[in-house]
Amino acid sequence: MCYTFSMRRFLIFLLVVFSFFSYDNLVSAQRRTPTPEPSPTIEQTAPTVAIQEPAGPRYAACDLCGYCPPNNPPQSWPACQKCLYPNINPDPSVMESLIINPETNTPVAAAPGRQYTFLGCFGGQGNFSDEGSAGAVVQSILNIIFSLAGGIAFLYLLYGSFIITTSQADPERLNYGKRLVWGAIIGLVFTLSSVLIVNFIASNVLKVPGFGE
Repeated sequence: MCYTFSMRRFLIFLLVVFSFFSYDNLVSAQRRTPTPEPSPTIEQTAPTVAIQEPAGPRYAACDLCGYCPPNNPPQSWPACQKCLYPNINPDPSVMESLIINPETNTPVAAAPGRQYTFLGCFGGQGNFSDEGSAGAVVQSILNIIFSLAGGIAFLYLLYGSFIITTSQADPERLNYGKRLVWGAIIGLVFTLSSVLIVNFIASNVLKVPGFGE
């Protein structure tokens, strides 16, 4: 009888202790669990920030003639501007060749069918695929070649004249100067004749588009 009563008291005590620890653990777990924040609804949209375009025109870093501000424009910029940008302000400080078109988001386009090189401006009006563009390019190259040949012949003419002047009646030196002078004269005549013949045949006989323009 005493044993049974003591066992019951012991079991009740264990039950009370177990219930106490279970309740304490449940309260602690609830305290450690973070409270979830309410998710934004459709009505609670984030505020939008309007992006404003900068006032005034935008500029490219460099143009096709090699002008990259704040550096100074190259010495060839005036000739290149006449070739590629014939319709803009020739003053590089205005930077009209660098203005970006807000509709196409591209800088000023070069004149169609033209290319600027260290030999000068090649091409004419229109694209390279248009009729007459190839002839204009070939004519530009031939003009450069004939100009160089004529300049070299003129320099030989001056050098031959100098040899004759300073020969001091030396037969060998005098003959050498005469050969230089005659060779320079023949070269000049050949160069001028070549220009006239090529232009005449290409433009009048063969009717090559682009020559003689």
